[in-house]
Amino acid sequence: MNAAVAENAAVVEAAPARARDSGTLRKLGAALRGQAGKAIADFRMIEPGDRIMVCLSGGKDSYTLLDLLLSLQRSAPVEFELIAVNLDQKQPGFPAHVLPDYLRALGVPFHIIEQDTYSVVKRLIPEGRTMCSLCSRMRRGALYRYAHEHGISKIALGHHRDDIVETLFLNLFHGGRLKAMAPKFRSDDGRHVVIRPLAYIAERDIARYARGRGFPLIPCDLCGSQQHLQRAAIKRMLAGWEREHPGRSEAIFSALRNVEPAHLADTGLFDFAVLAPEGAGVNRP
Repeated sequence: MNAAVAENAAVVEAAPARARDSGTLRKLGAALRGQAGKAIADFRMIEPGDRIMVCLSGGKDSYTLLDLLLSLQRSAPVEFELIAVNLDQKQPGFPAHVLPDYLRALGVPFHIIEQDTYSVVKRLIPEGRTMCSLCSRMRRGALYRYAHEHGISKIALGHHRDDIVETLFLNLFHGGRLKAMAPKFRSDDGRHVVIRPLAYIAERDIARYARGRGFPLIPCDLCGSQQHLQRAAIKRMLAGWEREHPGRSEAIFSALRNVEPAHLADTGLFDFAVLAPEGAGVNRP
């Protein structure tokens, strides 16, 4: 077993019940359920009869996503089905037993997709280069294929508010695009609806909740390429802003929900050519 995974597993086993069931943790859990429920309602993420595939990576975000959806499923006014799905990419040191053991203990329906994307990525990406982009595309393809073959109506991902804000700046700085992550979207081929129920939740609160719940975390650095990510630099930048100006990340996210196309410069979003003074009668070209 990977040393970091072994350490996490030991922490989980040693975590006292009172820490997991403390009043503080219960309040935090209630707050997160409220935020997830609001996002689900605002974007109509879940409808009666949905069969939702919860993509479980073994990280704090996806564990929290599953935990909150299970809680909401018990109290929701509509019935929907959950199935947890993990892609075993055959990375060296990946502890393949951790997720199945956890999900069996919960009694949650699950499926493990086994596909050696790791060898493919290692073969195609030069040594020292970040593998995450190709790895992500291949992972997405495998998950979409499973969803299509098994009658899944919604695919739930664990991206949170900070992921969305970071993606905004990644696209801004490195792609020249004003683009982030939508809380709900249709895949490019039109066959899948993807939802992000954690869209309103801050990463720091997810981290606190994951620690309190004692999830058996699996690190996402088994391939050894994570430290080179441009996203890590954006994360450091935003963390610095947040220290100096608390609430800035929340304000940036709020801006994504209050867009004024006429005050940008995209002619595809706003027809600047027809603008003329009110009452002029004729619009100049």
